[in-house]
Amino acid sequence: MKSGWPVFPKFVDPLRQWRKIAGDRIALVERARNLRLTYAELDEACDKWAAFLRDNGVERGDRVAVIAGNRAEVAELFFACTRIGAALVPLNWRLAPQELAAILTHARARAILGEQRFFASVQQSADSGTWIDIDAESERVLAQSRVSVNDVELEPEDPALILYTSGSTGQPKGVIIPQRQILFNAIATTTAWELGPSDIAPVATPFFHTGGWNVFATPLWHRGGTVVLFDQFDPAGFIDAIAEEKCTVTLTVPTQLVMMSQSSSWGRELPDLRFFISGGAPCSGALAARVRSAGYTLREGYGLTECGPNCFAISSEESLRNPGKVGRPVPFLEMRLASENGEDVPDGEPGELLLRGPQMFGGYLHDPERTKEALAPDGWLRTGDLAMRDETGLYSICGRRKEMYISGGENVFPGEVESALTGHPAIAEAVVVGVPHEVWGEVGRAFILPRPGSTRPSEEDVVAFARKNLAGYKVPRSVIILDELPRLGSGKPDRRALAERT
Repeated sequence: MKSGWPVFPKFVDPLRQWRKIAGDRIALVERARNLRLTYAELDEACDKWAAFLRDNGVERGDRVAVIAGNRAEVAELFFACTRIGAALVPLNWRLAPQELAAILTHARARAILGEQRFFASVQQSADSGTWIDIDAESERVLAQSRVSVNDVELEPEDPALILYTSGSTGQPKGVIIPQRQILFNAIATTTAWELGPSDIAPVATPFFHTGGWNVFATPLWHRGGTVVLFDQFDPAGFIDAIAEEKCTVTLTVPTQLVMMSQSSSWGRELPDLRFFISGGAPCSGALAARVRSAGYTLREGYGLTECGPNCFAISSEESLRNPGKVGRPVPFLEMRLASENGEDVPDGEPGELLLRGPQMFGGYLHDPERTKEALAPDGWLRTGDLAMRDETGLYSICGRRKEMYISGGENVFPGEVESALTGHPAIAEAVVVGVPHEVWGEVGRAFILPRPGSTRPSEEDVVAFARKNLAGYKVPRSVIILDELPRLGSGKPDRRALAERT
């Protein structure tokens, strides 16, 4: 799609540039196989994969699916596709075969590359394209002498990634991540978060989510930093690896922080770590306090696949003084808070967060109607998230508009209730959903995950604790204690599944 922007020069591929500037610097570490690739080695591997894809019929405008864990070849395929002008489609290996079949049919991939362990999950799709076994082909591809150096000249709207959403609200959507979004997110992130060539970040979030690619990986490759890949998340091992790899910045989701705080390595000194950033879901005040009391610095972030994903910035000092705040907009990004009738809301009141800027997605693949629903005519993205701005310009996220419920005429934000409940010493996680009530319209139902090693709380204990810390209309009217919460591929609790249990 022509955008009116000038043609992107070839140096949009950061590996090309950093190979010339600092080719011996480590660009990528894969912990599982103890691989350490310099920028020169990673650049050469990407060229070889580009030649391989061309030999297998992949051309500009095609889509290449990949189903694999966080391993070096996935990063190499990402840059290889960029050099051809194709888009990489990372598949969620946690999905059922029929779910994967639907995505592959929708994506219309020219080829699918994957680890042998996932072949059975995709073989039933008739539209999966040519299957290429990464385990069988990788060594041969990287051993070849032929490389591909004829990079296409990219335009800003050329798709780089197609990321399928988790589908918590219905059929998964293929979010088009254009080259423009990746570049401007990288510039905005490294500027606002003060990241540079000396920064090292682990990536434990799967590559089928934007967090795996675009919170730290693509921004750090843009700046010549180092990315450390983890195929699996082990709480104690992850903390130990942060120390061993001298990681300076680390993305986590709240669930991972909960798991780490219960591990034997919690509290270990991490002298190189500047901060944890928590994203993907609200971080409760109790959990944030637990992280800081262990001696770690914590910032909270916000983003979504369709924009950013790094939309706010806050310093460590300001984050400590303003718990629960995600900060101010990153460079290039405009923000509005709108009421249901579309008018701006004043400071201190919640409104739907609207975003606009060059780090915006390129629409939903093959779905102009849902693209139109998400984007207002004047270019604002309707996030569906409720946020508030204080008088100093700091933002906080209240939760999803659709998750908010009204009890006796009062708005209740589940995130606020969940944050209060996790202050209970026996509660590890809490999810609150609104359920119908004949008198109050809706009331809250809390799903509780007990903290390991603690006495299992009763429903009466949870309600009594809530009454001490919340207004009466916010107190859940029912409590269900679970041994495990259903989760989406991103690790977030599956609210839709929980709501259906009511």
